[in-house]
Amino acid sequence: MNTYTAKQVAEVLHREDPQMNLRTVRYYTQIGMLPPLELVGNKRAYTDSHLHYLRAILVLSKSGETLASAQEKLAELTIDEIIKLGDNLRLYQSDQMLHSELHVISEDVILSVSPRISAVLKEKMVEAVTRLLQEEGQV
Repeated sequence: MNTYTAKQVAEVLHREDPQMNLRTVRYYTQIGMLPPLELVGNKRAYTDSHLHYLRAILVLSKSGETLASAQEKLAELTIDEIIKLGDNLRLYQSDQMLHSELHVISEDVILSVSPRISAVLKEKMVEAVTRLLQEEGQV
């Protein structure tokens, strides 16, 4: 189990989201958005689990959730679901959004494609996803 100070957690998350800082980490901890800190020796420490929670909180807040509703949602999720949710943080990074092409396939499906993908492959991807949705009656 990796352990971190609040400052280390803030530094890790700041690299992923420039709006995250030490004050925010401490605030989320103080208001109970995170599980209790681990006791390591005689000090409280953050773990990888706390990083996952913080990433998930960032995703939820960037998608328009209030902190209260984010806290309610997190309480209902397993750690695996929280990890999965937090993994979406990179989709909210402005450089990612600026450089990727978004293809709206349907109301429920948006395909984000890197500019490194060739035009031919992009077209095939859009066609394949569209076809799959049509086969399942989703479009």
